[in-house]
Amino acid sequence: QVQLVESGGGLVQAGGSLKLSCAASGRAFSRYHMGWFRQAPGKEREFVAAIAWAGGTIYADLVKDRFTISRDNIKNTLYLQMNSLKPEDTAVYYCAAPRDSYDTTWRSVSPAQYAYWGQGTQVTVSS
Repeated sequence: QVQLVESGGGLVQAGGSLKLSCAASGRAFSRYHMGWFRQAPGKEREFVAAIAWAGGTIYADLVKDRFTISRDNIKNTLYLQMNSLKPEDTAVYYCAAPRDSYDTTWRSVSPAQYAYWGQGTQVTVSS
């Protein structure tokens, strides 16, 4: 059974930084791409970033050059380093994993492409 547990959220001032973690268990982490999404109150869940099993990355335009996604295949952990945070980054952040290994559609930004989700971690950026 795949389990994803996020941590690292919190309250930060605009311009500050946070690093989110997502601990994965239940299968061979290194064979799957992983993604980060976020959802603000009253808004749809939106794509933030994804990382392929081999390390390739893709970012939403809104976070490009500020956020960095990475993974540690030994620790089975996904990360999201968030710098230069803005109030509009306030949301619940979720990590997500697909059903299939080595999925060549890993660049898809649709939440429907992911089968497993963590419980989310709140990020609040004050102005």
